[in-house]
Amino acid sequence: MIKSLIINPGSTSTKLGIFEDEKLVVDETLRHSTEEIAQFDSIVAQKDFRKNIILDFLKAQNIDVKSFNVVVGRGGMLKPIAGGTYATTDALIKDLEVGVSGQHASNLGGILAKDIAEEIGVPSYIVDPVVVDELCDEARLSGVDGIDRISVFHALNQKAVARRFAKENGKKYEDINLVVVHLGGGVSVGAHKNGRVVDVFNALDGDGAFSPERAGGLPTGGLIKLCFSGKYSEKEVYKMAVGNGGFNSYLGTNDAREVVKMADEGNEKAKLVLDAFIFQLSKNIGAQAAVLKGKVDQIIITGGIAYNKMITDRITENVGFIAPVTVYPGEDELLALAQGALRVMNGEEKAKEY
Repeated sequence: MIKSLIINPGSTSTKLGIFEDEKLVVDETLRHSTEEIAQFDSIVAQKDFRKNIILDFLKAQNIDVKSFNVVVGRGGMLKPIAGGTYATTDALIKDLEVGVSGQHASNLGGILAKDIAEEIGVPSYIVDPVVVDELCDEARLSGVDGIDRISVFHALNQKAVARRFAKENGKKYEDINLVVVHLGGGVSVGAHKNGRVVDVFNALDGDGAFSPERAGGLPTGGLIKLCFSGKYSEKEVYKMAVGNGGFNSYLGTNDAREVVKMADEGNEKAKLVLDAFIFQLSKNIGAQAAVLKGKVDQIIITGGIAYNKMITDRITENVGFIAPVTVYPGEDELLALAQGALRVMNGEEKAKEY
């Protein structure tokens, strides 16, 4: 049995999971007040604060930190890398500390994992960070030289459900083609070709369908006029696209459940927004099917919004002609991180080096 400690830092919380192989035995969210976080002038400066909270929690639960065989952290904003499980090398930690691709609380995942693991003499890893980049060359061109399409998406959950589907159907992830759709605060639709995500709609500030709080792809001309209208700063325009876009922009809420309720109660605008959301997602799925030349073994829908059967049924109705559809609601990031480490610890994969 392999006992793992999983660390998934968020902006105001640190999620912990303790697994015995794939069995979750402890699931805890350690919350941090705004005042506690505000005392630090950078994310990396929070390391000792968060580490002590983790160790104090384990002690309070009578869990010996030396009982773990491996420590796994959520991957952060590294340079673009292929998917997989990565050893927390000095080079990897250095780039997490400086935030080579941006500052985000998830950068602390690998840093904390390595720090705790070194103290108890066990390995530490990160798994499938959001910067996973396996795009084919054609997918990178945007139409303007110097502006490339980039890969930022829900890599951890997309790859976890892809592997789950393959395992449940007696296949290898590396031998099948899938279109995977993650529906959350952001949405991403990826073309998985033989274990690599060769194209994906940028889930943060790029292209594709709008989401509960992101605008997705916007008409270029309209965006240019907005930027030069003199009415908004760069920061304000970016917030329109990321944070206040999508459902938030049209309806003032980022809760898909609330949007469905509004539509059910006869709100015509909410109904139109919901219809457009499903319409755009269906187009994205069709586009990724074309990337795979129509050879799609399965379409998988996952993420928090996938709990809504009406939405998944309507997407299925639109795209079911392409391939069968499987729905895996939610996102089990702690399990996905544990499974990434287990594949290495059990010899199924070799840990990659950053």
